[in-house]
Amino acid sequence: MNTDEQKRAAGQAAAMRLPGDAIIGVGTGSTVNHFIDALADLRDTIPAAVSSSEASAQRLRRAGIAVEDLNSVNEVAVYVDGADEINRLLQMIKGGGGALTREKVVAAVSKQFICIADESKLVHTLGTFPLPVEVIPMARSHVARQLVRLGGRPVLRESFVTDNGNQILDVHGLVIQEPLALEDRINGIAGVVSNGLFAHRGADLLLLATAEGVQEFRRP
Repeated sequence: MNTDEQKRAAGQAAAMRLPGDAIIGVGTGSTVNHFIDALADLRDTIPAAVSSSEASAQRLRRAGIAVEDLNSVNEVAVYVDGADEINRLLQMIKGGGGALTREKVVAAVSKQFICIADESKLVHTLGTFPLPVEVIPMARSHVARQLVRLGGRPVLRESFVTDNGNQILDVHGLVIQEPLALEDRINGIAGVVSNGLFAHRGADLLLLATAEGVQEFRRP
């Protein structure tokens, strides 16, 4: 299977693992788009979805699935999303699509988090993919200086505004040996809304599509 076929296989595998008659959370990205497409045949069993981005919300509606605001639901049974990088502990870097803050919120309130990815996303050490950090615009320069002190090289994502009206700094050059500690340290910088390390709330299950098929990995 090529990469796109692997993404499709992972998305379809996640669709087959959904509980019936339960509100689901849906992430953002190319792999998630395949998951949403696979939901079209299951729409009668899904009362509603909560989306991490406007783009995914539009795609869900086109698939015939109602989209609810997170504040209006009592519980999200399962959250399905991709990753830009994921390690064997199922800690991730996310946010390549710019929806990291909403993704982190939906993941936090969901009972189960299923990550879907192609085999290129599995890494030993996080950090080859630039770490996205969402910042309020007035704090961009201050946050960038603090990120440099942490050993990173922050680059403003040009001509991009998040769904929350903020900006993103993509931090290059990090070798993330302690994801939990770095997630906390970056979130403690004044002006940071959220960062793309999903270490405290990692995935519960990884569905990793490979040339040999979809493999399952559970959080240790």
